[in-house]
Amino acid sequence: MADEAKAKGNAAFSSGDYAAAIRHFSDAIALAPTNHVLYSNRSAAHASLQNYADALADAKKTVELKPDWSKGYSRLGAAHLGLAQYDDAVSAYKKGLEIDPANEPLKAGLADAQKAKSAASRPRSSATNPFGDAFSGPEMWARLTADPTTRAYLQQPDFVQMMQDIQKDPNNLNLHLKDQRVMQAIGVLLNVKIQTPPTGDTDMPDSPTPPPSERKRAAEAEPTKQPEPEPEPEPMELTEDERSAKQRKAEAQKEKEAGNAAYKKKDFETAIQHYTTALELDDEDISYLTNRAAVYLEMGKYEECIKDCDKAVERGRELRSDYKMIARALTRKGTALVKMAKISKDYEPAIETFQKALTEHRNPDTLKKLNEAEKAKKELEQQEYFDPKLADEEREKGNEFFKQQKYPEAVKHYTESLRRNPKDPRAYSNRAACYTKLGAMPEGLKDAEKCIELDPTFVKGYTRKGAVQYFMKEYDKALETYREGLKLDPNNQELLEGIRTCIQQINKASRGDLSPEELKERQAKAMQDPEIQNILQDPVMRQVLIDFQENPKAAQEHTKNPMVMNKIQKLVSAGIVQMR
Repeated sequence: MADEAKAKGNAAFSSGDYAAAIRHFSDAIALAPTNHVLYSNRSAAHASLQNYADALADAKKTVELKPDWSKGYSRLGAAHLGLAQYDDAVSAYKKGLEIDPANEPLKAGLADAQKAKSAASRPRSSATNPFGDAFSGPEMWARLTADPTTRAYLQQPDFVQMMQDIQKDPNNLNLHLKDQRVMQAIGVLLNVKIQTPPTGDTDMPDSPTPPPSERKRAAEAEPTKQPEPEPEPEPMELTEDERSAKQRKAEAQKEKEAGNAAYKKKDFETAIQHYTTALELDDEDISYLTNRAAVYLEMGKYEECIKDCDKAVERGRELRSDYKMIARALTRKGTALVKMAKISKDYEPAIETFQKALTEHRNPDTLKKLNEAEKAKKELEQQEYFDPKLADEEREKGNEFFKQQKYPEAVKHYTESLRRNPKDPRAYSNRAACYTKLGAMPEGLKDAEKCIELDPTFVKGYTRKGAVQYFMKEYDKALETYREGLKLDPNNQELLEGIRTCIQQINKASRGDLSPEELKERQAKAMQDPEIQNILQDPVMRQVLIDFQENPKAAQEHTKNPMVMNKIQKLVSAGIVQMR
């Protein structure tokens, strides 16, 4: 149960439903309160919702339960960092690294904590620029490089110099706000779209040289700089190839949007044309391939879908694309392989593909598809193996070994018979008899119950079940089973004999004829029976038992109640009480 709740929590966390993840992890903790992984997972979910106080409490519990587990200190450090407790965060990450010195998340966490601590200790100017954080650290250059437009700007020395000036002192941003490249950079760094005025055929301003008033302010801000006698050089223009590549990417995105619109309208041929055109314009975005693969999948063109998915995976690895995109391509390929499967072996490549997708990104939808493929494979294997004629032959072989009292060999053939025909109650009945002879009572009981489930009118199933229960010394249950069988065949001698022997054993307990060892064994077995436990815990039945001992008149009234007497009989059969 705890594992099931944990799995639900992991799935909710992966899908971004952190509140649901917390609920599931809490359910799991209620069932397994000493499992450190559950507290760690719930801490991560709390932190994702910025509930750092709760995240800290769970992280502390994780470390308390498993002090030698490095991941617990990673959770602890993250919670302290979220609460701006920088010294505690640094300490937690360092403790984790003492356990696992090569742990990369711990190293990164320590660096973040130390950086935050250093930033917090620096005196802040009252005139601090509100955009200052966007220009701090190496992340600025990484984000500018990732964007196609600002990546081109990084080839221009004057733009790089402006960004370096702003990074040194964010207040310098005011000196460059009229440069549209800087405005574009702010939009990228703050993840917002900033509208910039058109500037002609190129995306560059006609002249990046600031007006005299701006140059004057810049000179005042840096008094040590000497003005250059030569005029400032013009910025580098985009090359023709760069301009063309940028234009092609923009056109490719438009084609993708048009393809998406056609796909929603189920105009699949048009969608394919748009995605194909997008690929021809820009081969550095594998979403065009995965989208076209989705269209082929809808059209039932599974071979084409698989080819596009394979290309997407190969190209994605070359471009170091997002692992989620790689996983999406693999999942789509696995889905196509499932659609093509006709026999059980056809599911093997699909299952392998889903497993590869999960190593890239653990997506709940992919996990569901994997489980469904494995289930379908198993069902097909059973169908392919189904052969009633061979099943009868195996059952007859088992009967021969049973007659020779070679019960293990008989079990082997009955099992093979059931693999060939799992709906045959006779094979379950015969195997139950073998298990009874071998003393494997739980297995025999399970087979007898399956036999009755498959054919409730098959009388032999009741004799098998009753016999197993009798040997398990559950005489009252065996008696009930034999009586159920008699409803189908009132003259069945095997059932009648079973009833006689059960009543004999029950009366033996009633008369107090059991030896001390038998009584002790029967009582110990009964106390493990949930039904007996419920009877003894029932306040009404406890009063009834007291009345039988102390109040004969009230006891006489109880004997008129069939339900009460049925429960009393169960206690007598179990050796718990005696009737005199």
